[in-house]
Amino acid sequence: MNATISPSILNCDIADLRGELEKISGADVAHVDVMDNHFVPNLSWGLPVAEAVVKTGILPVDAHLMIEDPDRWAPQYAEAGCQSVTFHAEAAQAPVRLARELRRIGSKVGLGLRPATDIAPFVDLLGEFDMILVMTVEPGFGGQSFLESMLPKIRRTRAAVNASGLEVSIQVDGGVSRSTIELAAEAGADNFVAGSAVFRADDALEEVEVLRRLASAHCH
Repeated sequence: MNATISPSILNCDIADLRGELEKISGADVAHVDVMDNHFVPNLSWGLPVAEAVVKTGILPVDAHLMIEDPDRWAPQYAEAGCQSVTFHAEAAQAPVRLARELRRIGSKVGLGLRPATDIAPFVDLLGEFDMILVMTVEPGFGGQSFLESMLPKIRRTRAAVNASGLEVSIQVDGGVSRSTIELAAEAGADNFVAGSAVFRADDALEEVEVLRRLASAHCH
């Protein structure tokens, strides 16, 4: 199975957004982290930046909403043209209703799980989502170390997806690099968010290809 590589622009030079996106143009999607300083203790950017990335047309946008009240705000990201919108299980009041609304608008839907949130309550709802995001750090800041303690959860999520017979992607986000991507792929992830590892590399485009190759060898 081919791995999906989704570089996070959290660590890019925002003053040169177009140039930074061109650096990763060989990736599958651009991962845009939205933080509101409430759901997570950090403030990044919001809808205008997601819209700006969409408008460049360089890569499809995967919006990761680390925000309170996604039931209210998430549909705007779908309407802005994001290919995929991920909201957090811990923040949504009515996750199924929200997922259906996002799909109605035309976006794919991801459900994000913080490290302490189990997949078990959502196994029967897998058909409502296109992707499950297993956070491999506590969300809020780039540059953190990959939590290997999340590998069993990735395995449980992959087993649940396989048992369901559904086409649901499993994304990992946090500390993904050359040294950790194979572990995550072996555990069952197929979509990999890498921020620092890509944008701090001497050649971001080459780093994307290296990560894709390492992950694809282990995806199943």
